[in-house]
Amino acid sequence: MNRWLALCPPQTLDDKGLYLFARSTTLLGDLHRDQGAIVGPLSAGRSYVNARSIYTQLDIPRRVAQLDLSLSVVAEMSGELESAGRQYEALAVDDRLSRRDRTRARLWVGTALSKNGDNDYAARLMLAEIREFETLGEPEDWSVAHQKLALAYRGAGDLSQALRFIDVARATAVTDAPMQRVRLDTAYGHILLSDPATVDDGLMILDYAAQQAAQHGLVHQLRSIESIKQSIQREDRPPLPRRTGADE
Repeated sequence: MNRWLALCPPQTLDDKGLYLFARSTTLLGDLHRDQGAIVGPLSAGRSYVNARSIYTQLDIPRRVAQLDLSLSVVAEMSGELESAGRQYEALAVDDRLSRRDRTRARLWVGTALSKNGDNDYAARLMLAEIREFETLGEPEDWSVAHQKLALAYRGAGDLSQALRFIDVARATAVTDAPMQRVRLDTAYGHILLSDPATVDDGLMILDYAAQQAAQHGLVHQLRSIESIKQSIQREDRPPLPRRTGADE
């Protein structure tokens, strides 16, 4: 793909060639996003911006809106949760997008809220979108939504519901792609780590997910796994003794 893009500079292409160039650049952005390269000159964000400018030039509003949605995901991955949430909310009612993409945007509003600690409200939003995906007949999105809902319940402290929904997600995964396997194992391990009785199982699953992420170059997922393990260690660490005047 890089060779093709290098051989075909946009200024030499007609409209059909520009469309293929933008589609290829978008796919390259998806790859960078999966690898965790989200900012910088060789990143998902840069690829999406470049593709979006071409779709704007070609006057294809649906593709422009889809790139806006992808850029919102990049913002969320960069930790800009409030900004990403606002962008998702706007796109969830954007008529340029298909009904499926609008539903995904509403689901991702819940994801941003959950990451920001508002897990109860996030869970209610996600339940509504799960029903919508079922109506639309979108089994992959339906399964992924259960995974996200499980993490929202984990954040809310309801581990029984978290386990219930992650079991549904694992049983109904449509694709066996490395990214999806790593995401499912990471979510499952995170939930198990939250219960003292299953910490060892959770660590074992996270270690396996980390190996798979490293093997396939999924840097963002690898960082997430390490962050989860460190956060659990901090929670388990006993408080430091209070320092006396002599200690100071």
